[in-house]
Amino acid sequence: MAKALMGHVNSDVRTTTVLTVENRRLRRRVEDLEALVLRLQAENDRLAAAARHERPAEDLQPA
Repeated sequence: MAKALMGHVNSDVRTTTVLTVENRRLRRRVEDLEALVLRLQAENDRLAAAARHERPAEDLQPA
């Protein structure tokens, strides 16, 4: 009855090892993506600040 409620749990050591390796790989990928997001946000902030300091061409034309 407990197996029916909890589901069948496989105690194969290889499965645990495979899951551990996959978990480590996925955590590393998440860290890489988080670093990429931070880098892109910083670059976006830098470009936005540069754009605010530039005057558009139409503003340079006399009225």
